[in-house]
Amino acid sequence: MIEESTPAGGRKFDAFFESLQAAPKRVLMLDYDGTLAPFRLEPHKAVPYPGVCEMLDRVLDDGGTRLAIISGRWIRDLIPLLTLKRMPELWGSHGRERLWPDGQYEFAEISPESTLALFRADAWEGWIRLSGGRVERKPGGLAIHWRGLTGARIDQIRDRVLREWGGIESWGGLDLRDFDGGMELVARGCSKATAVDTILAESGPGTVAAYLGDDLTDEDALAALQGRGLGVLVSDAPHRTAADVWLRPPQGVRDFLARWLRTLQGGEMNS
Repeated sequence: MIEESTPAGGRKFDAFFESLQAAPKRVLMLDYDGTLAPFRLEPHKAVPYPGVCEMLDRVLDDGGTRLAIISGRWIRDLIPLLTLKRMPELWGSHGRERLWPDGQYEFAEISPESTLALFRADAWEGWIRLSGGRVERKPGGLAIHWRGLTGARIDQIRDRVLREWGGIESWGGLDLRDFDGGMELVARGCSKATAVDTILAESGPGTVAAYLGDDLTDEDALAALQGRGLGVLVSDAPHRTAADVWLRPPQGVRDFLARWLRTLQGGEMNS
């Protein structure tokens, strides 16, 4: 049962931060859009909420946390938005890309059938743009954005996408997923859960972990974390989710990071 709470108080939060203080290893995993930053009609202007980057810098400086940002964005589009002193571990394109803090880059190749299906979907851009939407290409995926459009325009684009999808689905290799503000064709084999599973496996026993996310695309990550950490829904209102607790942005996220920092500094029991 999801619990409405704030990091400053709440049964599940209190129990989590008590375990975090005693943990030999700590992992903090964060979605970007809608969690660390507000949604914008122009995605390149979606900078983090005030104060967030400063807090993340402090988490990184402390050295006691493995910090990872896990986004649906192409990593190359994410980096310019993060005005951090140094980069944490980054996962992009829903777990398909990985950039280590030392600059090492990894990419999970997509299948030939997925590549061909994405080429076919490229032909949709013309009519999507004429309808007022926007197409975002990324490794292993094609996102169709309609944020800011009228309900009638959104329905027009959605209906056409679903019709066109019927001609591509039989090729195999792609999934069609909803997200807040659009739909996305994604090559199978990777998701945000891929990142969560990989990070937890690498971190090993004794790790205390949390994941903060806001969108439908975060639900696989939240589900993967169940029983292994704290799943936090970042949203103006609760909805059906695999998360354990929910916070309202942006202050709830800042409060969570502040309590994480107090815990790292050994002040949790006295806060």
